[in-house]
Parts: sequence; C-alpha cells; structure tokens
Amino acid sequence: MAEVSPCSVQLIAGNGNFNVDGFHHFVRATNLSDRGFDYTVVAIVGPQSSGKSTLMNHLFDTKFKEMDAFEGRSQTTKGIWIDKCAGIEPFTIAMDLEGTDGSERGEDDTAFEKQSALFALAIADVVVINIWCHDIGREQASNRPLLKTVFQVMMRLFSPRKTTLLFVIRDKTKTPLEKLESNLREDIKKIWEAVPKPRDHEGAPLSEFFNVEVTALSSYEDKEEEFKEQVAELRQRFFHSISPGGLAGDRQGVVPASGFSFSVQQIWNLIKRKQGPGSSCS
Repeated sequence: MAEVSPCSVQLIAGNGNFNVDGFHHFVRATNLSDRGFDYTVVAIVGPQSSGKSTLMNHLFDTKFKEMDAFEGRSQTTKGIWIDKCAGIEPFTIAMDLEGTDGSERGEDDTAFEKQSALFALAIADVVVINIWCHDIGREQASNRPLLKTVFQVMMRLFSPRKTTLLFVIRDKTKTPLEKLESNLREDIKKIWEAVPKPRDHEGAPLSEFFNVEVTALSSYEDKEEEFKEQVAELRQRFFHSISPGGLAGDRQGVVPASGFSFSVQQIWNLIKRKQGPGSSCS
C-alpha cells in the first residue's frame, strides 16, 4: 500500500470542509505560487473501488492511498486529495476524488458526489473519467447519472473553459478500442443532447465546453505488466500538456498560480451554495 507523500493533502474532507491550512502548506511546499501560468491540474472521477488511486499513482508517481484487494471493495479515498505529480513538466497537480455510487454514503446522499465532480470540472484542465469496459452502452452505467447532472450544472455556474475529458476504459476486453470508443462517444453525445441547457447555450455542441479523449487499459489484477506498459505510454501524453496540441492545449480562463489558492476556495464555496440541499441546481 502506498505511503502518504509529504505533499499529499486532503483538500476537502468527506463532510465538505475545505482544508485551508493544509492547502496553504501544499502551496508553500511545492512553490506553486511561483509557477505563473505554467501549471496544470488533472483530476480523476469514477466508481468506488475502480482503481482510480492505483491509476494515479502509476501515472504520476503520487502516493494516494490504494484499495487492498484482499480486503474487498470498500471506500478508500474519502473527500478530495491532491498531490504533486513527480517528474512531469509543466508542474502538474493530481486530484483524487472519492468514488461515486459507494454504499458508505447511502443511496440518497449523492450531493457530495455531484459537488466534487463539478469542482473537478471547474478547476481541472484534464478530468480522467474511470469507466468499466462492461459499462459502455449500459443505460444504468455507474457514471451516467453523474455526468448528466454535472454537464447540466456546469453550464449554469461556469463559462466554457474547454476542459479535456479523458475517458479511461478499465479492464478492456477483446473488443477493439475503435468499437469501444465509437460506442462511448455515442453514449456521451446522447447524455449531452438530453441535458437541459440555459438559453444562451441552447444547441451548443459538446465541443464548445469539452474536448473528449478515449483510451483503454488492461486489467491491473490480471495483466499487471501489460497495464504498467500502457500507463507508461499514457503518462507521456501529460508532458507539455498545456502546449498547443497538448492534452490541455485548448484550455481557457486559466488563473495564475499566485491566485490559484484563493480561486479554488471561492469555487468550492460557490458550488456548495448552489449545489447544496434545497438548491434549484440539485
């Protein structure tokens, strides 16, 4: 099990409280404020126990806590954690989110899921969406309701900033990636088209808000070496990610690093107010 990195911080607790002191420590320890616009944020969302932390640790050499396969599938990440990615330029912040559709919060308590996913989309340049291969094309797929809600609320609260959605298909089967990608893009298109949109964005294509990328990985448990080789290849795409043509090359509305700390807190407070219990955005 991965040990906790000196820079790893629980940014937002499971109860929704923002860790101001912890974040200030992270900013000081990493010299984030000196980076100007030369930094990027990568977040990961997906079902509970789908290997999000494992993927982030292999991808970015972070030290997020991972699930112990021998103890069964239960909640490992609680709240939202951040860490500095090792050995990647530009300076890259990794954000590990609590898994969705977990039993620990109960079926009806999805407010934090929606808030944290919306937070990730609002501040990250790249959002990795972990999706089970067998979920593609399923109406009841684990991420489908969350994506629908987040797409809808994102347009109400924030202006377009061209976030890159990197869908990572986990435990790939023998089905060719081209076929899986085609089916997944059709799923995303249907979700987007079904979402009610504000008047000023009626008819807006998904591409106005998001870039969509798709890749697939073998099973970590069954084909560990193959998984590691594929992740090492994927890692290369995060080098120079904010340059033109890079994974986050189209990003817009970037906050300078010196103002990132204040901006992140303001965004979380806005989301909690607008997306909390009794909100019209819920």
